[in-house]
Amino acid sequence: MSQALPEKTLPKGSLLVVGVGAPLGLGAAIARRFAQGGYPVVIAGRNAPKLKLSKEALEADGLNVVSVVGDGSVASDVKRFVAAAQDLSPLAVAVHNAGSNRPSPFLGVTEEQFESHWREHVLGGFQLAQATLPVLIENGGGSLIFTGASGSLRGKANFAPFAAAKAALRNMAQSVAREFGPQGVHVGHVVIDGGIEGERLLSRRPDLKDQRGPDGMLNIDAIAEAYWMLHHQHRSAWTLELDLRPWSENF
Repeated sequence: MSQALPEKTLPKGSLLVVGVGAPLGLGAAIARRFAQGGYPVVIAGRNAPKLKLSKEALEADGLNVVSVVGDGSVASDVKRFVAAAQDLSPLAVAVHNAGSNRPSPFLGVTEEQFESHWREHVLGGFQLAQATLPVLIENGGGSLIFTGASGSLRGKANFAPFAAAKAALRNMAQSVAREFGPQGVHVGHVVIDGGIEGERLLSRRPDLKDQRGPDGMLNIDAIAEAYWMLHHQHRSAWTLELDLRPWSENF
C-alpha cells in the first residue's frame, strides 16, 4: 500500500518575472501569487510606466516587490534582473513571460518585424535561461518557466512571425528541460490556448469578454495558480508542458 507524499516544503527564495506590463496582466498576476505565498519578488520589463503601475498595484495589496526596467533580450539587462532577485533571496523561480504578437499578412511582414518577434520570444528566453540556470543549480535547484501560446503548436494565417518564435521557444524549453532536469531545475512550458482576460487583449477588443460569455477567457489569476503549482510539484512527477484553455474553447 503506497504512502501519501509528505507535504512539499520549499525554501521561499526569490521569484523573477521577466515580461511584466500592465497591472491587469499575466506577469503581474504571477508576481502577486508568489508574493502572497511568501516569495520575495522582482518584476522586470521594458515599459517603465506600465511596470511602475504594476509595482504600485502590488504594493497597494500589501505586497513588497522590486521592479527593474530593461530589455529581456539583452544579456546585460537580464543579468541585472537576476542580480536584483539574488539580492532579495537566493533565486528559486524564473519566469519568461515577455513578447508581443503583431498579426500581419505574411507578404506584408518585414524582416525587421520577423526578427523583432524572434528577439522578444526566443532570444529573450535564451538570455533568461543562460543567466538563471547556473544560479538555480548553485542555489540547489528551482524552476524555470516559459509562457507559450497556441502558436507554440500551430501556425495560423497572419501569425507567421509569432508562431515561428513561439515554436522555437517551446523546442528550446524541451532541450533545456532534458539537460537540466537531472541537475535539479524544473523547466516548464505553459501553452496559453485562448484569449487572456487582461488589459492587452481587452484594450483592443473590449467586446470580446461579452462575446465569449462567462469564463470564456482565461482568468489571469487562474493562470498564475498553474505557475505556482508547477513550481511546487514533487520531483518524481514533474510536468514539462501544461496547456491551459477556457472550458468552452475549441481545440
